Amino acid sequence: MIRRILPYEGLLHEVVEHAGVLYIGGIVPEDTSLDMSGQATDVLGQLSRLLETLGSDVANVLQVTIFMTDLSEKAAFNAAWKAHFAEAHLPARAAVGVADLGPGVKLEMTAIAARMNST
Repeated sequence: MIRRILPYEGLLHEVVEHAGVLYIGGIVPEDTSLDMSGQATDVLGQLSRLLETLGSDVANVLQVTIFMTDLSEKAAFNAAWKAHFAEAHLPARAAVGVADLGPGVKLEMTAIAARMNST
């Protein structure tokens, strides 16, 4: 069974679940005035809170794709990343450079995670 969660403006569902796997759509920073480190912390915090509401956590993240408008800021993103994920639970990851994500948005992130207790 496929379960769609958190519809967003009639465009998409923020999360789609199938067979205990959570497919999480693009998460962008809530505060676009922050630097890359702050925006990364914001987005990773949103991911963590979302996973908790869905019966999972960051230790169950399987894969992440990060879209960045400036790959020269990847080191700042990596610092926030390392503070968020325990080394034993690092997911597979890709970072992709893009031209534009919207005014002030430096990154957008998608994720795939396992639910701890699938329903």
